[in-house]
Amino acid sequence: MKKYQQINRQRRNRAFRVSNAVKRYADRPRLCVFRSNTHIYAQIINDEQGSTLVSASTRDKDLRSDIKNGGNCNAADKVGTAIASKALAAGITKVVFDRHGFKYHGRVKALAEAARNAGLGIGAASVKEKETEKKTAPKKTKVSKEAKSIAKSASKVADGKASSNKTKAK
Repeated sequence: MKKYQQINRQRRNRAFRVSNAVKRYADRPRLCVFRSNTHIYAQIINDEQGSTLVSASTRDKDLRSDIKNGGNCNAADKVGTAIASKALAAGITKVVFDRHGFKYHGRVKALAEAARNAGLGIGAASVKEKETEKKTAPKKTKVSKEAKSIAKSASKVADGKASSNKTKAK
């Protein structure tokens, strides 16, 4: 019993870390994944409005006929392609992937890669965007210590707190 309590505690901690990382991209909807032993669920959520835009799971009627077992990678692959096609039909091209504390392997990874291959922009596109932002951002120039001291003394003079005034008053 303690083993499962530890596993659940670790999952909650991972979920907290993942949710904080996902919050940085508030301009994109998030693709949230939940997996149980028998099924896998995916939904795209708009956090600003608090509404679900698109959803797919192994329990959907259109996917149930294709899937024998909902708890394997083949089922996750089909759910990933289904969620991507529904999202593209709704006009959603880029999302943030929220794995909800589950490790990125097995069914979760299969779902994400299937959605990527179907044309949904997840994760890798955001890394490329960050790299281009870094290249286009103006570079900070290095300022020497002498220039800093000159600027500091100039600001003191402007405030009327020059060191020469203090020596004359004494």
